[in-house]
Order: sequence, then structure tokens, then C-alpha cells
Amino acid sequence: MKGLIVAAGYGTRFLPVTKTVPKEMLPLITKPSIAFIIEEFLSAGIEDIVILSSRRKKSLEDFLDREMELEGVFSREGSREKLAKIEPYQASFVFVHQQEMRGTGHALLQARPLLEHGSFIVAYPDDIHFGEPSLSRQLIDTHEQTGASVMATMHDPPDLNRYGVLELDVDQLHVRNIVEKPAPGSEPSREASIGRYLFTPDIFPLLEEGWRLHTGGGEYYHIYALQKLMQQGRVVHRRIEGERYDIGAPEGYLEALLRYAAGVPELRVVIERVYQELNP
Repeated sequence: MKGLIVAAGYGTRFLPVTKTVPKEMLPLITKPSIAFIIEEFLSAGIEDIVILSSRRKKSLEDFLDREMELEGVFSREGSREKLAKIEPYQASFVFVHQQEMRGTGHALLQARPLLEHGSFIVAYPDDIHFGEPSLSRQLIDTHEQTGASVMATMHDPPDLNRYGVLELDVDQLHVRNIVEKPAPGSEPSREASIGRYLFTPDIFPLLEEGWRLHTGGGEYYHIYALQKLMQQGRVVHRRIEGERYDIGAPEGYLEALLRYAAGVPELRVVIERVYQELNP
């Protein structure tokens, strides 16, 4: 099992900081968001990780590389604690640069040579999961039980109509279709896709087929190929356990930041103090 992190976007909702800092490097206190995905992969036994990036994001590669100067400084200081904080992940990373922002279907095809020989998980650093088992582990467990591609879902989230909502088969496991942002009252179920997937390699011929049919210069998404797999009865869903935060916009980022900090006793004290000051 391999992991793919899609990290090529511009991050325009966080401008101006993302003019120079990739949104995947925006931290929850001291840990950049991409680190949460990497650690989730590692906890599920995924050690081969492909990162789909772009030319503006060299700092992602620097973050995952060794920092020889700091290692030397901390070694001379005898600071094992600091050395542990900058120790590289025990994983194999390969970067693929997407030359044009052409959508998720196009992005997956860029990474095809590295992924087409086995199943893989697709993750966006916008989505952070807290809890055990890890979200990747949950998807792998469902795939091992069914042999199918797996979509992660939330049941009846707030603002359901802002999501892609699944139409389920009679077994309530297999997915027949996905309806993007359905009008209120027309939802085919209460299961919302959160954009985390485990794909089997048979998605790639269908992505190629959809790309050949794609006309115009617009973005090409993976939905065509996914729906083809659904028609063949080869897609199931997994309702996630644990907490998931969408940090792709400032509001969600702030909520995740506060919840993560609240789990650290010395930081929780600061949150409570500031709250009291704002609500005398």
C-alpha cells in the first residue's frame, strides 16, 4: 500500500502568506499540516509516499530532508530532545511536480507510473484526522474486507448540501453514485464524501479514458473514473471514526488549531485565559 499526498494547489484562501509559504506548511502550533498526513500514513504501515507538488513548494522537500547544520549544532549541545524533533521520517518520499493545475484527475495521472501496480490512499493536507484507528487504517481495513476502492464519509454533517452526497446500494455499503451539492430535500442519502480515498489500480485506465474524452482547457476531475467503478460495483464507503477537520479555509484552520492546542495542558491554560479575558 502506498500513499499519495496531493499538495500542488495555490492555497489562495490563505493569501498573502501562501504567496511564499505552501499551505501544507502552515502549522498547528509547531507541526505543519502535511506532517499529520505523513504520520497518519506511517501509523497505518504506509512507508512509500508520493507527494504531488509544484515548483513553488521546495520547502516541502526541505522539511522532509535532513538538516545537517542543525543536527551538528544540537549534537554539540548534547540536546537529544531537539535532535528528535528534526529527525527525518522513516519513509520513502518521491516528489512529482504537476506542471499545470488541471484538476485531481489530471493530478492522479501524473503519479500513475509510481502507483499503478497496487492500491493506494489519496489524501489532501486540508483534511486532518484525530483519533484511533487512523483514518488510513480504517480505509485499509475496509478494503481488505471488500477488495474494493473505498470512499471516506461522514454521516449527516452540518451543511450536508455543500458536499458530494453518496447514493448507496441496498446493502448500504456499495456506492452507486455521487451527487455534488444536492439541493435540500433531494439528497440520495446522509453520507457525505470527505475527499479521502483508497483506490485500486484499476482506476487508472478509466482516468485515461476520461482524459481522452475531456475537452476544453478546464480542470479534469476523477469523478468520471470513480463513477465508472461505481457502475461496476467496485466502490464502497467507510463512515469515519474519530474527528476530522477541514483546514482548507481560515475558519476551519483556526478551529483545528484551537482543538489541537487544547490537548496540550500548557496551551490549554492560555486558551482558557484568553477566553476569560474576551468574555469578562
